[in-house]
Amino acid sequence: MRSRSSRETLDTRILVCGDDLLSVSLDDIRACQELADRLRDSGDWLESVAGIDSVMVQFDSATIDIDLATKRLDEELRQAPDAPDTEPELAEVPICYGGEFGPDLGDICEQLDLTRDEFVALHVGREYRVDMLGFTPGFAYVGGLDDALNVPRRKQPRVRVEAGSVGIADGRSGIYALAGPGGWPLIGRTPLKLFDASEADPFRLHAGMRIRFQPVDRDEFDTIVETIAQS
Repeated sequence: MRSRSSRETLDTRILVCGDDLLSVSLDDIRACQELADRLRDSGDWLESVAGIDSVMVQFDSATIDIDLATKRLDEELRQAPDAPDTEPELAEVPICYGGEFGPDLGDICEQLDLTRDEFVALHVGREYRVDMLGFTPGFAYVGGLDDALNVPRRKQPRVRVEAGSVGIADGRSGIYALAGPGGWPLIGRTPLKLFDASEADPFRLHAGMRIRFQPVDRDEFDTIVETIAQS
């Protein structure tokens, strides 16, 4: 049985979420990603998954109890290195807006009382950050969307959304690394290959990465696709 006094000395950011799950609340996506990677690389935990402001950690409850797991995680937090001063990597992501690639863009512009050019200018006019990956493998939740572009998810999800599609919903942009079902209103598509199984790291985008969107027309889109295919 856990005593109150024994837990008062532990990091209050650690929460018990189940018989074999702990959660750590952090205030920075980079800190979340770095902690999750460090715990995963240590081999002492079954899994560690970074979210936007927390890390979920799974341990083997048949080997250690909840108190020992909490204590070990507390020690990991106390030994955590200071956050690096360097800026995270910046990725330029070209997007061909509207048309067959962004079938919801017209409705979004009408809903927001914006012209297509005004919408694109707002969407490419700032730097973003990948808050996390999830939903499907490699799907990037990109934070920092202008408040003027805030729209809800589609009431009826699509059965298939093509890889590279870019949507917006609830204050974020979402980028599909793989084809599959999805409910984000689609504004365009990037010609970049976001998933490559032949690479040691198959995903092009990662949590914490900075992003700038760059508008391209259909000819430029096709040229980038051809260049990637030939490389």
